[in-house]
Amino acid sequence: MGPTATASSSLLLFSSPLRRIETQQASTSTLRRIISKRLVVMSCGPAPFEAAAAAAPPPPPKAPPLFGLKSLMDTFVVDVQRAEGRALDVPLIAPFTIASSRLDKVENVAIRVQLSNGCVGWGEAPILPFVTSEDQSLALLKAAQACDFLLRTPPIILTLALKEIAHNILPGHHFASVRAGVEMALIDAAANSIGIPLWRLFGGASNTITTDITIPIVSPTEAAELALKYRNQGFTTLKLKVGKNLIADIQVLKAIRVAHPNCSFILDANEGYTSTEAIQVLDNLHEMGVTPILFEQPVHRDDWVGLGQVTRVAKDKFGISVAADESCRSLNDVQKIVKDKLADVINIKLAKVGVIGALEIIELARQSGLNLMIGGMVETRLAMGFAGHLAAGLGCFKFIDLDTPLLLSEDPVNGGYEVSGAVYQFVNARGQGGFLHWHTVA
Repeated sequence: MGPTATASSSLLLFSSPLRRIETQQASTSTLRRIISKRLVVMSCGPAPFEAAAAAAPPPPPKAPPLFGLKSLMDTFVVDVQRAEGRALDVPLIAPFTIASSRLDKVENVAIRVQLSNGCVGWGEAPILPFVTSEDQSLALLKAAQACDFLLRTPPIILTLALKEIAHNILPGHHFASVRAGVEMALIDAAANSIGIPLWRLFGGASNTITTDITIPIVSPTEAAELALKYRNQGFTTLKLKVGKNLIADIQVLKAIRVAHPNCSFILDANEGYTSTEAIQVLDNLHEMGVTPILFEQPVHRDDWVGLGQVTRVAKDKFGISVAADESCRSLNDVQKIVKDKLADVINIKLAKVGVIGALEIIELARQSGLNLMIGGMVETRLAMGFAGHLAAGLGCFKFIDLDTPLLLSEDPVNGGYEVSGAVYQFVNARGQGGFLHWHTVA
């Protein structure tokens, strides 16, 4: 083979007949015959990718190929050799309390997919009670079903594999977190195979992002201590969890304002207020001379009237944008938000809608003139790294809230992005760059 064949890649190039086969949902036997005729296979090498990644990574190419996710999905064939989900339990520095739930430790699910070329992809399904539909036991069960499908399936175009998982194995919002983890792993494995970092695959706008950092629902004293700590670490935007007690929320805001007077605020009520209470909070803050840059999910996810009311008052009276988070769990939700002008910002979380679902929502939001935020559940640097690559590569997010690995007392992820205060830099040569030592995962 020529130089292309020696690259660390599994890119499969097909002519137009294969595209017709994809749209016609061709049989596996037909697909196999065409693959055998047109396939160019290049390997990651015999060693698992995580072992290779432990060594010094090769420098990224000076002129990387212009190859986007759509091209990858339409031309790459996945041949899964191993696939497995395992419990990923990580302690938190302190309990993470929001209006709708409290988390004492992370109990997520890690997903590892290894292709026949030796390349490995990693994903993570985060579990957050009352936010994600899955608990850990259900997530492990559904991950096992998806992995079993991948192991039983003959070589298949990536697009078709993702569609089968989304439509028949892990459909809808109920299994969105696990679906996101499986999609991450497959896309990561494919990107590793062709030697492209995810941020470039998603568009290449940048390889850095700057995140806010979250202060959960705590006492005013604890909030002030955290605000001072984050100020010293270089964070300029604080996201404050509110929504359980209106009076306590105002006291916490005052304490934070003293500790970090020049910070920008995001308020996140996690559905905790009524529309009347949400507007009262904005009135109180206005009297204090405080203007949040964003008010996230002020009312219950199904209170569309209340969401629209808060959005109108916040924008017209105070010049504050309102974001839909829990209210945005599908493309249909976004269409309703756009049609009825119920929010100014859409919060994208991969665990709510999956990777492919998120990309569809991003496209609609941008076409509709809405601003975008990207956030997460409580995740390690596996899921957060994937989301960060997406945010950096697309470059279209006005608000970035990818901080939860900083709230963990341990970091189980090896490699991955580099952290300097609020700034994440993606310097890896291919894929998302992070991996787990699988033998240490429960």
